[in-house]
Amino acid sequence: MFENTERTELSSLGEFGLIDHLAKHFEPKQKSSHLGIGDDAALIKLGTRVMAVSTDMLVEGVHFDLTYTPLKHLGYKAVTANLSDIAAMNAKPSQITVSIGMSNRFSLEAVEELYEGIRLACEKYQVDLIGGDTTSSRSGLVISVTAMGEANLKKTTYRKGAKPGDLLVVSGDIGGAYMGLQILEREKRVFMEHKEMQPDLEPYDYIVGRQLKPEARLDIIDRLEELKIVPTSMIDVSDGVASEIHHLGQLSDVGFDIYEDKLPIDPQTMDTALSFELNPSIAALNGGEDYELLFTVSQDDYDKMKSDIDFTIIGHATDTKGVYTLHTKAGNSFGIKAQGWDHLNETK
Repeated sequence: MFENTERTELSSLGEFGLIDHLAKHFEPKQKSSHLGIGDDAALIKLGTRVMAVSTDMLVEGVHFDLTYTPLKHLGYKAVTANLSDIAAMNAKPSQITVSIGMSNRFSLEAVEELYEGIRLACEKYQVDLIGGDTTSSRSGLVISVTAMGEANLKKTTYRKGAKPGDLLVVSGDIGGAYMGLQILEREKRVFMEHKEMQPDLEPYDYIVGRQLKPEARLDIIDRLEELKIVPTSMIDVSDGVASEIHHLGQLSDVGFDIYEDKLPIDPQTMDTALSFELNPSIAALNGGEDYELLFTVSQDDYDKMKSDIDFTIIGHATDTKGVYTLHTKAGNSFGIKAQGWDHLNETK
């Protein structure tokens, strides 16, 4: 089945290329396997409803740095990142399992702090911790969370389904988590050189919070239900809006036109990007871990959402498959490349 005879570097495929390469060798055998690999969550059919299941792994030194990440925040984030995947299917999460690998440098008190963050997330989002595993690790802390939830089969959303003319919408604001990471990395460098200096993060409280303690936008799922809107496609913003646009476009066989002046960027994000001599729009498009929801809706739904502060229409789907264009404030147009987080290339 796997016929490669020469060594192939994983970085040549990238994370999603590797997933596609491996997944093509597995065909579902069970009728209940409604949707498998390739979306934010798998779907298991249960009559007129489906169970959504998503697993994510966080590895120390790759996904988080304990120099500036409190264990309580890390536990909270590990849960919310997975709940966000369930929300992207237009489903409501209900249970999680948590598995951790850790070395003997972690005390009982440290593990308790990590699980306090997990508990707080479970309490806020009303999900139950129902199992997991613990093991030793020689390469730092590893956390794996599996989230489960339910949805009406007719209301589930996928990365595919967008049609030319559909409006492209994002919840909240984007780019904040990326700029929060830049602040944390800068302060780490300063601290490593001058141990007597304590970082002053108060001026950056919003964006640092976006990085260390993101929220899952389950409120958006509730709001869409109130407005009687079922998105034609949806994904959560974990790897960056530019990358997510490519996922939606590739699976929906459409292109997208995005308008720079429509990108929702918080003032703190914008000011911080400028202080780093970064284009705020580039940070907003390519920075990941905002965990907002990016989705398409029919133009018929425009009047329902046009005045809702939770939603920003940033563009629309086109019939030019695979063409993703940013129209700038200056009147220029550029192709949008997927330059977000790739775990196998570590290009965040």
